[in-house]
Amino acid sequence: MKLQEQNVIKLKQYLKDNDFEHAVNYMVEKLRQGVRCTKAGETDYTKAGSSRVGGDPDLPPQFAWPLTSNGTPMTFLVQLNMSDITKYDMNELLPKTGMLSFFLGIDEPAYNVEHRVIWFDEVEMLSAVRRESPSETALESTYIGYDLKARSSLEPPGYAYVDNDQIENDKVTFADYDDLFYEIRDEKDGDIIQVFGYPTEQHDNSEYEAALIILTGKEYGCSADKALEEIAAHFDSDMTKAKQEVVNMQMLLELESDDDVGFCWWDAGVLHFFIREEDLIAGRFDRTYCSVYSS
Repeated sequence: MKLQEQNVIKLKQYLKDNDFEHAVNYMVEKLRQGVRCTKAGETDYTKAGSSRVGGDPDLPPQFAWPLTSNGTPMTFLVQLNMSDITKYDMNELLPKTGMLSFFLGIDEPAYNVEHRVIWFDEVEMLSAVRRESPSETALESTYIGYDLKARSSLEPPGYAYVDNDQIENDKVTFADYDDLFYEIRDEKDGDIIQVFGYPTEQHDNSEYEAALIILTGKEYGCSADKALEEIAAHFDSDMTKAKQEVVNMQMLLELESDDDVGFCWWDAGVLHFFIREEDLIAGRFDRTYCSVYSS
């Protein structure tokens, strides 16, 4: 995704100030543009359709609450008002209007987690009202609702994705890069959601896993090379196409564990939602992948 010129300038200044000018070309190539959402106080539900994490969703009256495969109501996670969020979407990939809502089934096992991502258009949202779940939901807990405030963010590659040979030299080490990483990201207290950018991971295989399951339905076997072969087979042995699918995989949402809301993904990990860029542009939110990362 092409960086906006203002972000290239900002990145180069960060690199200059921290003695990483040797890595300018690499970092310009690898930097991603994201949207971060921070908690903006406990919601009072007075404004239907506002961006929210936890609590109860705002839904059109005719919409049936999402159910798991065994008929249990899914747990509501997040709703993002696109009019608010897309002001900060420098990639211009998200819908410009409406509401994007996320629901979850049981988060075990940690891969291919049952879920629903639903986009409601602006007409549907005119009639949306707060809706409590019809009964106990899949996660068997209740969560506190918080309003969300969005902002644009710069997302450099983290531990799992960065090439140490590109960023280290005789003056700076990976520890120095780690400090730079957090400075560029400019994380805030209360940050709970990241849209786009790099997933928090120990390994750089999340996009392979997501592409494999979305495209073929096959389970990921912990081998990126094997996954690429199976994705290529889906495209008549087109390895170039398979690699592009991995490159174009978008992290639609990263949702953190949070004591205030009550979310805890395994051992205080994060929840990931992925979507192919092609499907995102087409509004195919029925073609997404969900997984948990926990150290």
